[in-house]
Amino acid sequence: MPTEAYKEETPAQVGASFGVSGRIKGTDETCDVLVKRVTEYPDFESLLDGEGPANVNPTSSREQQLANIRSIYPPEKERLGAFAIEVELLNQ
Repeated sequence: MPTEAYKEETPAQVGASFGVSGRIKGTDETCDVLVKRVTEYPDFESLLDGEGPANVNPTSSREQQLANIRSIYPPEKERLGAFAIEVELLNQ
């Protein structure tokens, strides 16, 4: 349910369908994922509100997540916007 606050597109809508292979953080394991959705948000607050903080990090409050993100990315980076990427784990 897109609003003016964000723009949501599926890979098919942007003419792309692709998988990504990567290493699982802190391990030697790898996994393959299918990118199902990419949603653009104007800022970090909109991202957390749109995706739901529990879907971003279920062990941290919305306020703590916002503080954590902003400690990494300064205001000029936040003004560029943020993306949420929905993936599906493949072959596991």
